[in-house]
Parts: sequence; C-alpha cells; structure tokens
Amino acid sequence: MDGLYIGSFAHALGARRRHLRESAAAGLLQSAPEDLEAAGFRWHHVCEPGGTAYELAHAAVAEIAAGGGLTDIDAIVYATCLPGETGAGPVRDVKDLMDFPAGRLQAEFGLSRAIVVGLHQQACTGAIGALRLAGALLTTEPAWRRVLCVTADRFPEGAWYEQAYNLISDGAAACVVGRDPDVCRLLTVHQITNGGLGRAGDDETVGTYFAYTHRLVREAAARAGLTPADLDWVVTQNTHEKAWQILARLLDVDHARIWAPTLADVGHVISADAFVNLSALLGSGQARPGQRIALPMAGFGLNWQCAVLEVAR
Repeated sequence: MDGLYIGSFAHALGARRRHLRESAAAGLLQSAPEDLEAAGFRWHHVCEPGGTAYELAHAAVAEIAAGGGLTDIDAIVYATCLPGETGAGPVRDVKDLMDFPAGRLQAEFGLSRAIVVGLHQQACTGAIGALRLAGALLTTEPAWRRVLCVTADRFPEGAWYEQAYNLISDGAAACVVGRDPDVCRLLTVHQITNGGLGRAGDDETVGTYFAYTHRLVREAAARAGLTPADLDWVVTQNTHEKAWQILARLLDVDHARIWAPTLADVGHVISADAFVNLSALLGSGQARPGQRIALPMAGFGLNWQCAVLEVAR
C-alpha cells in the first residue's frame, strides 16, 4: 500500500449514555454487572427509540464534511455488522430492502462521482476490511484520489447490549483513505478468517481470541517489515482490559503502549471503537511522526483483521 494515507477521522455514538447497571436492570445484559465492571466497562451509548444506524453514519460523515474532508471522493466503502432493518411483517416488494445507506450518503452529501461498495460479513472487523478494500480500489484505479470509509451499527431495540462478555454501544466511525499526505500512512492490512468457528459460543470465541490475535499481530507486523516489538502503539478495540495485559506479554510489547482509553466511557462500538481510540491517541499529542501503530480487531465469523499505520504528522 505504498503512497496511501488515512485521515479525517470522525465518529458518532448513540444519543443516550447509559450506565451498565441501568441496562442490566432493564434486562439488556447477559452477564452480571459486577463482572462487566471488573472487565473495565462502565458506560455505553444507545440510540433513542427509532434511531437508526444510518443517522449515526450521517453524523460521522457530516463531521468530515464540516472540516472540508469530502473533496475528490471517488468511492464510498460502507461496512456494517448487522443486516439492515426490514420492518414489521412479511416483505412483498423487496425494493424496500434496497434503500442502501451508502447510496443515501452519496446522494445527501453530493458525492456524485463516487461509486458505492457495501461490506457486511466481517462483523466487528469490518472497519479494517474497509481500509483494505479502499487501498485495493486506489491501487487498481490510478485516476482515483480518495475513498470514504464508513462503519455504522445500531442494535435492534430489545436486543442484548452484550456480545462475548463485551458491553456494546451503538455508533459509527468514518475516515478517508487517499493518495495525498495525511495524518497517517497506511502500511498494510492483514486478515484471518476461520469460518468453521462462525457459530462458536461465547466461551469458545474467547478461547480462540488469544491465539488468533497473537498470530494476527505478528503476521500484520511482518507484512510491514516489523516485529510486534517494533510497534510504538497497539490501539485496540474496547474489550476486557485483562485481555491485552496477557497479549502484551505474549507479543513482547510493553503494556504501556497498549491504547484503549475509552473503554470505560464508550464500550465496544462494534467495528468503530478502535477508530475512536485511534482518534484519542492522535488527539493526545503522544503519537510522534514515524511511529508505527497496529489496529487489531476481532469479530464474529470468526474474523481477525489488523491495519498497520505510520504517523506522518
């Protein structure tokens, strides 16, 4: 992915900020609240009744537009974990199921030259998959300049806001991958999929997490000519805080370089929370030009994906 950059990071969260004990009392969690608190979770964000994933995506993209970041967009890659809402009752005219959110974004933001690509079978890793697809599109289309990547999900009303012992938030994130120098250089993206584990239970999913994430980070770093010890930062999803205490030792990475400061306040925003944490790192002033950052994500399917970035400015 030589000569590709990533920037214009933005995100939006569900409008209602709820303490996990409030959600537990409402029957929206499976684990005991004290167990989730022991994992580092406190708050999560839930859409108001009637709120949609598209509204979250629109809010994130509007933030980029307000900063002038939607010029020369040639494609929109829209990643989502959950299938679109079908409404109540049987479907007679399937046209209603093809009110695609990426097409709506293209129209509402006047991105008339942009093509649309949907990505929806990579679960909580879809945001990283969007980066990879954006890089591939720019590589094969030499006249293109910039690709808008968006991920957005909203859990159905009444659903448990917990998956594999993680507290879930509704939310969206967006960024732009392009040829012009930007905040970070996109070095590589790596993916592992084990479809045979697609229906694994929560305990089985947690059991595979360590071995596959260890392998993922090692292989992603190697694609960039690095070892895990060469990484300056590992920006993670918001998952059980003890998980990366273990993985840091396994990978020979100083735990002080593991970055997930929004765990308690934001929760696991499906495919967006690693980008929320990355924005927090870049905004903190601690990331220096030339430093290398890994963004590993795990998701159902089962999928593992990791992007490796280099801070450019």
